Amino acid sequence: MSGQSAVENVSESEFLTLSRWLMTHTKDMELTILMAQLAVACKATSRACAKAGIAGLFGMAGEQNSSGDDQKKLDVLSNDIFISALINSGACAVLVSEENEEPIMVPPEKLGRFCVAFDPLDGSSNIDCNVSTGTIFAVYEKSSPGPPVVEDILRTGNDIVVAGYCMYGAATELVMCFKGGSLERFALDVSLGEFIHTHANVKFPEDGGKKIYSCNEGNAPNWDKPILDSIASFKEQKYAARYVGSMVSDVHRTILYGGIFIYPADKKSPKGKLRVLYEGFPMALMVETAGGVASTGLFNGKVQRMLDLVPGNIHDRCPVILGSPRDVKQVLDRYQS
Repeated sequence: MSGQSAVENVSESEFLTLSRWLMTHTKDMELTILMAQLAVACKATSRACAKAGIAGLFGMAGEQNSSGDDQKKLDVLSNDIFISALINSGACAVLVSEENEEPIMVPPEKLGRFCVAFDPLDGSSNIDCNVSTGTIFAVYEKSSPGPPVVEDILRTGNDIVVAGYCMYGAATELVMCFKGGSLERFALDVSLGEFIHTHANVKFPEDGGKKIYSCNEGNAPNWDKPILDSIASFKEQKYAARYVGSMVSDVHRTILYGGIFIYPADKKSPKGKLRVLYEGFPMALMVETAGGVASTGLFNGKVQRMLDLVPGNIHDRCPVILGSPRDVKQVLDRYQS
């Protein structure tokens, strides 16, 4: 029997699905419902990405998002998918999307306990050339009584309840962690329509892993000296350069293989380019959960742990330096000298 036939003949009951995993690892029914709806939205977005060429979903939508980036058709579709799934879950109070300038307040009849910040389709500039994209999300529990307010989600990354990303590539993978838990990997089995648990307690390689640095060196003329010196040092140490331009793909590789991902502040973007709530924070929590380090580098006059930031607005930005302790230390040491 071929490997494919063997897989197809295994019954669903022999797999640990995301639904079963959630029911085993949290007794919070509302949170379980929320995560199940996030998974449904990821499945729908995965399907849309896979069929984009056939369905005429490549190309521009003719609008700009909250950050001033031109929106692709799939940006708009994926955003609509996630907003609909989350509002109708009955578990949410406040939603923040990269694609919406203002926070979305869930109406009273569908109000729940949680707030979700998300980038519905990270790396969408790569869509038309069929390079991996992804969704990033962070879940908070509402902090105030009464109707939802933006302050319920404008909090440090230390308050995140669940963080995760879903990568749409050769396979669709959901990677997530609960606060204080472990990093878990799930793969979408399209024949079952289920995310299947594939790897538990994912960790960075103990020795730092492969010597890889990941950054957009086209921005190098605008970098500060510690970043320039760090990249030069990595090259001297025979590190390989790997950069996809989709944060989900680059961070996923960094966690599994080791190395470092850098998107620093620079002269052109003094606050950095990546957004705190739905890019920096969730990735930082997952990296730390896997045994890595997530820092801003020198930001607002000091070197900071990313999760300790307090965002000033829902689309606030920050520099990002994350990866194995071996490699992040080399960069941060240059700010201390």
